[in-house]
Amino acid sequence: MNDVSRELAVAVADLAADRKALDIVVLDLEKHSSIADAFVICTGRSHIQVEAIVARIREGLAERHGIEPVSVEGLENGRWALIDYGSIVVHVFQPNVRQIYDLERLWNQAPRWNYDDAAGKQIALA
Repeated sequence: MNDVSRELAVAVADLAADRKALDIVVLDLEKHSSIADAFVICTGRSHIQVEAIVARIREGLAERHGIEPVSVEGLENGRWALIDYGSIVVHVFQPNVRQIYDLERLWNQAPRWNYDDAAGKQIALA
């Protein structure tokens, strides 16, 4: 993944963690897809938390990087949301919806980065 996409993915993971997102994973798609350089996937326990995670990511990337999403989808029910930043696509799921979509399995050949909040908010290659 290029440095700009990596920086944005780390920023998204940090911002999601600010709102207590669970199981934050970055999939490096650069060599596997033309859709995006990376997916950032995380879980919120309720529709309120999903909405809060999305709001924090949008606000934080606008403040820190001066970027707005290309589109935001799925917030109507708060069970799943997608934030498209072009090179980075963010998926915020409630647990049961994340299991249904199972993006980690669908993209299992892509390198995976797990967010480790206990290690000072670092992303480490899994």
